[in-house]
Amino acid sequence: MDTAERLIESTRELLWERGYTGTSPKAIQQHAGAGQGSMYHHFSGKPELALTAMRRSAEQLMAQADAQLSSGTALERVSAYLLRERDALRGCRVGRMAMDPDVIDSPELRRPVQETFTWLRGRLAEIIAEGLAAGEFDAALDPRDTAAMITAVVQGGYVLARAEGSQEPFHQAVRGAVALLAARSTTAER
Repeated sequence: MDTAERLIESTRELLWERGYTGTSPKAIQQHAGAGQGSMYHHFSGKPELALTAMRRSAEQLMAQADAQLSSGTALERVSAYLLRERDALRGCRVGRMAMDPDVIDSPELRRPVQETFTWLRGRLAEIIAEGLAAGEFDAALDPRDTAAMITAVVQGGYVLARAEGSQEPFHQAVRGAVALLAARSTTAER
């Protein structure tokens, strides 16, 4: 792995662990085993490096979500997304950035967070709409509202897990969402 890659990957890890505000250029350099000159050779500073790292985390999150959302019935796809293995105590690499005041105050740094969650809600809404069109879900289910609920359950589940110091609140939240969706399914076995 070259120096630029080590810097990006180190920044991804530190942002996930400490947030933007808690991640210093010195910590990034130490974690990457790179000198100050190397960092500033590849990036103009912490904001550019963090933005690159955040974009990579966003791309990874979208690719992982899309893998779960790509095959099966609408209920199976959404359930696969909700129930996939996650380290709930570490939280979401992208969602973590929404809690950082310096990220939220910067339109440029906030953009990958906003775009990721906009994409995720849109993708989930498409799947719910497909399920409605196929007669899989009760017609009263609103795709956009349901997509927002699913996204909020996952992100809120991370918060609950971290607050409790246990994975269980996360698992309860996603199992509850799956049960609610199954209850609105016209094809689920009862």
